[in-house]
Amino acid sequence: MRPDEALRRQGEACAALGSPMYADLLARLADDVAAGGPTARVLAGHEDLPAASALALRLLGSVHRLVLERRAGAVGVLYPSVGGTWDPVGGPEAVLALLSEQPDAVREWLDRPPQTNEVGRSATLVGGLLHLEDDLRLPVRLAELGCSAGLNLLADQYAVGDGSGLVHGRPSSVVRLERGWAGRRLRPWPGLRFVERAGCDPRPIDPRSTAGRLALTAYVWPDQVDRLERLRGALAVAAAADPPDVRQQPAGAFLDDLRLREGTTTVVWHSVVRQYLDAGEQQHLDDRVERLGSQATPTAPLAHLTMEPAGERGAGTPGGFPVELRTWSGRPGDGEPRVLGHAVPHGLPTTWA
Repeated sequence: MRPDEALRRQGEACAALGSPMYADLLARLADDVAAGGPTARVLAGHEDLPAASALALRLLGSVHRLVLERRAGAVGVLYPSVGGTWDPVGGPEAVLALLSEQPDAVREWLDRPPQTNEVGRSATLVGGLLHLEDDLRLPVRLAELGCSAGLNLLADQYAVGDGSGLVHGRPSSVVRLERGWAGRRLRPWPGLRFVERAGCDPRPIDPRSTAGRLALTAYVWPDQVDRLERLRGALAVAAAADPPDVRQQPAGAFLDDLRLREGTTTVVWHSVVRQYLDAGEQQHLDDRVERLGSQATPTAPLAHLTMEPAGERGAGTPGGFPVELRTWSGRPGDGEPRVLGHAVPHGLPTTWA
């Protein structure tokens, strides 16, 4: 895909997902690429990256990082993430000037894949767990694939509400996922707790480090202030909590090391991860989950909870993000998939069927 087309398509996606700022900016940058302007010069050498590399988000994240570091000059007063006000006419021109004046600084992050840790998906995770039957409501061992900085491994330390104001989790938490759920009322689980939390990622981020916090913030769209506030709250929780076990491993290798444990429900969870795995690793994931399921017993059950793009096996085709649950406990009917509801890409709200 040509770079100008990649930027234009991402701009259309940003418009649909509630970021008019990035929609404005990407439309102008796409025109600039087609005209051979400074955007084209900055992106030179990256024209052949596949669509899945998200070149547009790499570029935007790099510019946002310069804003957050106060290295972007006049552009900084236009970004809502640092208290600015976006100008749909003057803003794109200011970013083009930055690309012209600091091309090398912007290029620094073009080889880095975008990486977020969308805390809103914790509402999907917790809501999915509330669908477990009583005999599976044991202390939870949470294992997350593609966990980035591990912020969703702390989901039991956040508060989740529905339209009626119902709160699950810690009411005093600084992370409040208001209106996280819509649709059918969920059955409470007052004793839900994670006794073990582990995850894997090809490039784990340390949320306690300055570099880690910068990266996570830079990839949040600057005009989505609610997402930024959730992230900042989750970073505060992570700073005060015992850090989860986040391993630099592929998903398949991580699952190979996973074992079920007596007296606990092991939950394998992932959200918007499958599309980034090649066909071999997808098959490895499926096979390993099935093998773990075959070892499950009533006192050591397994749950596989996912939020992935609609389409055959999460291929990324249009249609939303179904939330699917499969459970095994050594009984007939184990492993049958249940679609619990549908989420939006950033998790809030998740609508339960």
